[in-house]
Amino acid sequence: MAVDRVRWGILATGGIAAAFTADLVDMADAEVVAVASRTDASAKAFAERFGIPKAYGDWASLAEDADVDIVYVATPHSAHRAAAGMCLEAGRHVLCEKAFTLNSGEAEELVALARRQDRFLMEAMWMYCNPVVRRLKALVDDGVIGDVRTVQADFGLAGPFPPSHRLRDPAQGGGALLDLGVYPVSFAQLLLGEPSDIVARAVLSDEGVDLQTGALLSWESGALASVHCSIHGGTPVAASVTGSKGRIDIPDGFFFADRFVLHRDGREPEEFTAEPTHGPRNSLRHEAAEVMRALRAGETESPLVPLDGTLAVMRTLDTIRDRIGVRYPGETD
Repeated sequence: MAVDRVRWGILATGGIAAAFTADLVDMADAEVVAVASRTDASAKAFAERFGIPKAYGDWASLAEDADVDIVYVATPHSAHRAAAGMCLEAGRHVLCEKAFTLNSGEAEELVALARRQDRFLMEAMWMYCNPVVRRLKALVDDGVIGDVRTVQADFGLAGPFPPSHRLRDPAQGGGALLDLGVYPVSFAQLLLGEPSDIVARAVLSDEGVDLQTGALLSWESGALASVHCSIHGGTPVAASVTGSKGRIDIPDGFFFADRFVLHRDGREPEEFTAEPTHGPRNSLRHEAAEVMRALRAGETESPLVPLDGTLAVMRTLDTIRDRIGVRYPGETD
């Protein structure tokens, strides 16, 4: 691996891949050297758009490219196990989009493979790398609001999405939970860890995916988290954390927060905002920077997005799906 610049390969050419690549090409210590899609035409168009020297019409060629240090996997999550596994087997490091996989079994396989291969692997949970979210977590961990009592978070899109859309397609892991609900669940578990009990309800589509899901997570400490996701109703995309001595509110866009408000008993509210150097609130650079920092340090996972935490989130998503009766093609008991 080059010491000065990390060489990236991009696997898939959709919207999130374009957003991440746009940030990478502006980073002095990153170099995007290859892109792969299922078709030559899609790969070549993406390569021309971003000035990428190599374009592959298949995933295997990217995985085998020794000029690539790390592959960013941006396929629908139904293909994450296959795509990320192929890259790890070939000796590439991997940053894999969320939801990490379809289920915890697939996630465990990827983590075991990465550890066996001694390769870096991280879920692309960019929220965990966001400087404002990191500041919020530090305040909570330091006991500024006391013992955490409740967490609330929501993520809903107004839609409507037609049955042909990937969000309605069971074969692509469709539904609100894996695409959107992973954020509220991950936010709650960032602060409280894995829950001890889960209750959930959902509204399902004719295709059998969840249009809307609500879950109540509970912990032995007595803490509760209420999480909600939807693909047929827009929500504030807000979050709050209430403790025994105060509360922290993220009023909008909690998973790419640029501000939050701290309320403490007997004090005026305090607003914490992003530094100008943080860049746009939708920047994926913090995630990319953390990956490259870890690679240069010789780490095989990030302390900000640890693999055990990713596995815990996947177990929670599995349990919620079990409670609401959503199962994807090919899954077994």
